Amino acid sequence: MGLADAMLVEFERSLPLTRTHLERAPQDKLSWRPAPKSMTLGQLALHLAVSPGAVAQMAMQDSVEMPDFRTFPEPQSVAEILAAFDQSIEQVRQALTGLEDARLEGTISFTRQGQAVMSFPRKDFLRDIILNHTYHHRGQLSVYLRLLGVSVPPSFGPTADEKPFG
Repeated sequence: MGLADAMLVEFERSLPLTRTHLERAPQDKLSWRPAPKSMTLGQLALHLAVSPGAVAQMAMQDSVEMPDFRTFPEPQSVAEILAAFDQSIEQVRQALTGLEDARLEGTISFTRQGQAVMSFPRKDFLRDIILNHTYHHRGQLSVYLRLLGVSVPPSFGPTADEKPFG
């Protein structure tokens, strides 16, 4: 099994957990935020939904202009978030399926106005963002759900709300 295949297996295994978190976002609370510096619930959920696909597409290039991380779109509905998540899943599958280890061992560089800012091994960038970044934001979303009184689904184990193992 190649590196991309292993990454894809882990990604696929996490999809039901992430989807459950996204589905629990209350439609009437998408504009809620726990603190002034925080993203709204909708922004966080949409960011969690679209990031894996956007990153997978980005990582197929050798050089990418640094994205603007200061603004996040505000979704209109949970249905929009879930549709974006489905599209993101397909983008990851397309990017990773059949991806050779030699390509993953290569480097992706980020630029700002044409000037190199940083470079990463492609495999590390993909793993950090498609997997670890997803887990990070899913954890944040769990906190938002808890603060809103929504039942928090299991992620890496049971929660106070749901004990899947009895």
